[in-house]
Amino acid sequence: MISVIIPAYNHERFIGAAVESVLGQSWTDLELLVIDDGSTDKTAEIVLGYNDPRLTYLFQENQDAFNTINRGLGLARGDYVAILNSDDVYTLDRLEKLVALQQQTGAQCLFTDVIPISDSSEEFVDPAFGWNIWHQKNRNFFFQCGDLYTAFLKGNFMVTTSNLFMTAQAVKKVGKFCSLRYLHDYDFIFRMMLAFPGQVHYVHSEKLLYYRIHSGNTLGEAAITGREQDRDVIRKYMMARVPDELQGVVTAGTDRLLELEHELAEVRNSLQKPVLPGIKKQIAMLIRSISARMSSRCGS
Repeated sequence: MISVIIPAYNHERFIGAAVESVLGQSWTDLELLVIDDGSTDKTAEIVLGYNDPRLTYLFQENQDAFNTINRGLGLARGDYVAILNSDDVYTLDRLEKLVALQQQTGAQCLFTDVIPISDSSEEFVDPAFGWNIWHQKNRNFFFQCGDLYTAFLKGNFMVTTSNLFMTAQAVKKVGKFCSLRYLHDYDFIFRMMLAFPGQVHYVHSEKLLYYRIHSGNTLGEAAITGREQDRDVIRKYMMARVPDELQGVVTAGTDRLLELEHELAEVRNSLQKPVLPGIKKQIAMLIRSISARMSSRCGS
């Protein structure tokens, strides 16, 4: 049996499609655990509208996504565990294909390529679309270097928690998701690779997940916090692969490189700063004064 966990929060527009993509799977031996993380919209009403004995709905006060997923992991009874965010969608053959690949390869964790979609479920097919450029860059680096761990240091081409398909044994060994709000999936996949070297497989030839990119996303505090967490995760798991005797060397070098980036940014900004308004005003007044004097002299 496969346990699918949906952490849901205020996604009344999308939760129906997510639930249906699980209950409609060609692999039918599954349980679906929808953990509602304090939604205030119609999420509960929509989920409870499905009459399927494989579906369990649970409500809790808001605790953030990583805690919601961890609760689901504690309740899962399947031989395999998968996660689906409440705004993403599985292809209807995803679980069947991943079970077959797991049994064929013995992998403890698998993830696939994804299909980016909009709020209205339209696919972003333009190669020049910003997200597609970012994702293709990460994929290309993986193909070039040929090492999954190294490629993940360059970028999270798993993309989302929704992409995780794991054995129950792997979940038990790796443990709970950490309390990083934006990058708990990124941290988790590094821990999975460290726990099971060579047993995490990227099914790069299959697109078995629709990943929703919201049009309302904007740059703000989340963009800063996310990048700070990204930096910390990369540093942590880069150092995890560095021999003890080289830890000091690598730490000193990377710290200095980061400092240089900040220093270069500051120097560039200072060189590009326009003349201060106060100085501009003074120069204008000086020019007008000189012009007035020249005019009076010419007149005399």
